[in-house]
Amino acid sequence: MTAIELFESEQRKQKDSSASDAILDAVESTLISNGDFHRLFDAKLIRVRRKLGLPITQPTSLRNIPPEHEAAFRDAYTNAAREVGQRFLDAGQLADAWAYFRTINETDTVRAAIAKKVEELPAEPGPEADELLNLALYEGAHVVAGLSLLLRTHGTCNTVTAISQLLQQMSPDERREAAALMIRNIYTDLQASVRRDLERRQPLLKPNLSLSELIRGRDFLFADSAYHIDVSHLHSSVSFARHLNRDCSELPLAIELSEYGAQLAEQLRYPGDVPFDDYYVANTHFLKALAGVDVDESMQYFIERLKQEPDLPDQRMIAFVIVDLGQRVDRENMALEAAAPFLKQMEDPAGFSFTAYCAKTNRLDILEASARENNDVLGLATAMLLKAEG
Repeated sequence: MTAIELFESEQRKQKDSSASDAILDAVESTLISNGDFHRLFDAKLIRVRRKLGLPITQPTSLRNIPPEHEAAFRDAYTNAAREVGQRFLDAGQLADAWAYFRTINETDTVRAAIAKKVEELPAEPGPEADELLNLALYEGAHVVAGLSLLLRTHGTCNTVTAISQLLQQMSPDERREAAALMIRNIYTDLQASVRRDLERRQPLLKPNLSLSELIRGRDFLFADSAYHIDVSHLHSSVSFARHLNRDCSELPLAIELSEYGAQLAEQLRYPGDVPFDDYYVANTHFLKALAGVDVDESMQYFIERLKQEPDLPDQRMIAFVIVDLGQRVDRENMALEAAAPFLKQMEDPAGFSFTAYCAKTNRLDILEASARENNDVLGLATAMLLKAEG
């Protein structure tokens, strides 16, 4: 039966409806039977427009809706998108479902379905994986699930590159999850590689040794510029690890990776941006502080690095790192006292605010002193008002 024949059959069933309602009921029933959910969305909005006395052409357009009907039409639009999105979701058409749920900013259900689908894919997924990868990663429906799938299907190198490119677009939680994913992957590969190297030399090696236990006291593993994993992947993953927090089980693994990197030959220890130019030493301090290990010592490492830096832009970069780390390890006062001279004129409405940071840490004395030093009347008034409200 053609769609038209089915529609006419459905229309004949609508004996108790008005002619217009019968047409709309029949067309919705037909479209549902045929799985034509995109057109179903149009049909539902035609029904709404007719009820509101609006033109029924271009039914999904949000333009030219009279003010008195805007709220009702938008509610109907949202409800229709939710229903149609759910029908696509129930049919396993995740990309189509995402288009509707994203429009109404209700993405959790689709994200959960994407994560479940990624987990259920076979060990050697086919073309379906490419479609899922495009949706999850490149359309941003579930970046972390997409990265997990990319790692399975395209390997470490492509995944490291993707994370590096997408990092600034991710939410803090996505950055943390992406970092955890790569740390687990790199640690497992490196641990196995080091163990294979050792077993060739020491066949009776104890089982279940951590990476730190495997390399401890075995400098010969690094002789003649030896390494056990792609050092660029190690470098990137240790950088990603700075997005972890104290509760992450991957944080101790990241510290071990950084300590392994510190033993590599000099030409294999690529420098990073300040203050991570002594890359693995600086990262080990940062990650240990996050883990609650030698926190003051690690904070002092970056403070000393700030004192030694002659270049103003680099001074500000180091100061930002100190402030970020200080907030994350409950050393805000220590961070502010060191970083204040380099950040006192930083007032970005969408980013870092020296004034807001001083207020948050209750260091209005520093804010006031900075304002007086800079002849900043507004800054001084702000400090005085915050003190008065305090």
